[in-house]
Amino acid sequence: MGYIQADIELSNPRLPGLAKMKVRSMVDTGALLLCIPEHIRVQLQLEEVEKREVTIANGQQQLVSYVGPVQVRFENRSCFVGAFVLGNDVLLGAIPIEDMDLVIIP
Repeated sequence: MGYIQADIELSNPRLPGLAKMKVRSMVDTGALLLCIPEHIRVQLQLEEVEKREVTIANGQQQLVSYVGPVQVRFENRSCFVGAFVLGNDVLLGAIPIEDMDLVIIP
């Protein structure tokens, strides 16, 4: 199976006047949550809730910031989630996919 990508919109619901961001995300049902790079956290002015230890795909464990809330919008669907600040690209995991009632068709 190949890579699945989606164009999504991210926003900070605590700051409704702040510009929304349209980003291309990797869709990964093997990941749980939303992962965003640091520059998106800064642009959306998302506050750190806590640090969490995560295990990444290569088996390494890292301590990363957990921020939120983030509103995620895909076409006519949306949800509110927390996000890990990790990596250089946006990754959309299984929980927001399920929350928006989306189905992946490879």
